[in-house]
Amino acid sequence: MKRVEWTRSALADLVGIYEYIAKDSQRYALSVIDRITKRTVQIGWFPFSGEFVPEYSNKEIREVIEYSYRLIYLIDADVVYVLAVVHGARPLPAIPPLPES
Repeated sequence: MKRVEWTRSALADLVGIYEYIAKDSQRYALSVIDRITKRTVQIGWFPFSGEFVPEYSNKEIREVIEYSYRLIYLIDADVVYVLAVVHGARPLPAIPPLPES
């Protein structure tokens, strides 16, 4: 199993998702965040189970979908970095947000 690390930008995405949904329902917001974060178990055990991200040409950048959100991650030697969590209706950044050094 690879270690999974969240980048600052991905954590900020998660906070933004929670705050947006919590305006209507804190309970549902927690449920969505819980399901998104639980997907990291899958990508830790099976990092290549995600699909290639068509917007990026890097075969090491993959995604899994939970609800309407794209969990974008980078497969590195011993670590899987969660780069972003983006609603499927929103465009991805032109350049993927890479892990901080």
